[in-house]
Formats: sequence, C-alpha cells, structure tokens
Amino acid sequence: MDGVTVGTVLALIGVLLGTTGTLIGQQLANRVEVQRDQRQRADAARAERKEAISGYLKAVQRVELILDRRKLGMPTLDDPEDEKLHDLWLAKKAVELVCSARAAQAAHDYTTALHTLMRSEQGRSPVKRERREAFMEAAREELESGRARIRR
Repeated sequence: MDGVTVGTVLALIGVLLGTTGTLIGQQLANRVEVQRDQRQRADAARAERKEAISGYLKAVQRVELILDRRKLGMPTLDDPEDEKLHDLWLAKKAVELVCSARAAQAAHDYTTALHTLMRSEQGRSPVKRERREAFMEAAREELESGRARIRR
C-alpha cells in the first residue's frame, strides 16, 4: 500500500468513528430526554391526583363539620347544607376523572354515606367511618405513598 491509500483508509476510518460516536451520543441524549419527559408526566399526573384528593377532602371536612355540629346540638354554620353537598359531589367527580377506579369507587361510597347522613337526623354512622377509612387508604395508594396501612 502506498501512502495515499493508507491516508485515505485512515481518513475513512476516522469519519466512520466520528459518525458512530455522534449517532451513539444522539441516541443517549434522546433516551435521557424521553426518561425526563416520562418523569415529568408522572409528576404532573400525581400532582393532579393530589389536588383532586385534597379538594375532595376539603369538601368532606365541611360536610363532616355540619354533621358533628348537628350531633352535638350546636347551631350549624350559615352556609346552606345543600351547597356543601353540591360541593362534595363536585369534588367527588374530580376524583373520578383523575384517580384510579378503586379511589373513585371509595370516594363515591364515602360521598353516598355522607349524603345519606346529611339527609337524615343522625350525625355518626359506622358506615361513614368505614367509608372514610377505605377512601383514605385508596388515596394513600393513589399517591403512591408506599407506606404501611394505618391501623384505625
């Protein structure tokens, strides 16, 4: 082989190695970008579920306050009970839209129990407590807390 051929072969090998390195670098960069995008989507979805669950719990707390005050014989707040029930059902629908079927069903069962209590004269019910516990465990699972179940 003469010097020109060796130079040409070495130049081609250099181009081949450079191209290969560039393609591998782009592939790795794309993979990292895809992983980052997936993580951001998962974080956004979790935040959306957390917001729905928090909104639902706020609405639940308002209804439970009315039930607790009624049971203790205290005057209820000035807000109409129907409005609180409406807010509760609306918050439940947000849970249904963004959470798992298990969490949505638990929210529905809990909301139904609270609605029934609001329309009756009772303030406490073992069903309400069971439904609350079921929802809280479903919500903890929904938010992927990874923590052990709470003994109640």
